[in-house]
Amino acid sequence: MIINSKPIRKKRKKIIWLSILGFFIILVTVGPFLVPVKPVTGTVDEKTLADLDSKFITINGISVHYKEQGSGDKTYILLHGFGASLFSWREVMPELAKSGRVIAFDRPAFGLTSRPLTWQGESPYGPEAQVALTIDLMNALSVQKAYLVGHSAGGVIALNTALQFPDRVSGLVLVDAAVFAGGGAPNWTLPILKTPQTNHLGPLLARQLQTSGDNFLRSAWHDPSKITLEVYDGYHKPLEANNWDIALWNLTKSTKNLGLEKKLVNVAVPTLVIAGDDDQIVPTNDSRKIAKEIPNSTLSIIAAAGHLPQEENPTDFMKAIESFVK
Repeated sequence: MIINSKPIRKKRKKIIWLSILGFFIILVTVGPFLVPVKPVTGTVDEKTLADLDSKFITINGISVHYKEQGSGDKTYILLHGFGASLFSWREVMPELAKSGRVIAFDRPAFGLTSRPLTWQGESPYGPEAQVALTIDLMNALSVQKAYLVGHSAGGVIALNTALQFPDRVSGLVLVDAAVFAGGGAPNWTLPILKTPQTNHLGPLLARQLQTSGDNFLRSAWHDPSKITLEVYDGYHKPLEANNWDIALWNLTKSTKNLGLEKKLVNVAVPTLVIAGDDDQIVPTNDSRKIAKEIPNSTLSIIAAAGHLPQEENPTDFMKAIESFVK
């Protein structure tokens, strides 16, 4: 009697492939939960890290850390970029304060602003909520109209605020703004970022900032040899605050591409675009494109500067703003 072995082999092959597929599904769905995510230790309350000139105000349940200098008819609101804080404006705040009131604040997930872990409705870390926070902060501090100065991802928030509330904006200053980068992760990745598996591992991904942050900072400077220990310490300080990693992950999964690059022609306020001539983070040509698209805008390229011209070449940075405001 001859037995045809082909059906048996095909059946075995099918079972093997189904087993591999089943193992892969289990690995993807269950595997992430097997990775331990221990809480960060040694962190403290944000207010413990405050400076002598730090101020705090509660907006929509969030304790917002800000600093203020100067007075006068003009008001400047400064919005920092990703991985930074109001510390990044330290070189230009005193100079800006000579011509008006200057307010710099820490955006949610950064600096010493509180980091809520639960909320109702829209995430306070999302781009639209940050626009609302900017306006609500202006209201709370009795600012009817202001120049919005936004750097990198903060430039995206400043731009979106100017598009939605042009009557509250005296002028817009976009500093190496990450407009064409979308200000966040591609929209197609958002469902993946919000899965329970990725959400479990999220804080571990955010903690990479501790190890890669200094390299990122050095890449943001045209001449990283000029970065002092004081500057490194200023960028490290927010990583001592409670739940900084969870908040950074909440911001990461809340960001989305708003398509603002298509709305540049709708900007209806005076605009100055500033960029370092050696920006390795947001290409200098992106800033040139922004200036070309926004009607009647002014472009200023800062020589010998990278992604942080306000820190690396504050003198030329201030000259550009002073000329624009006048």
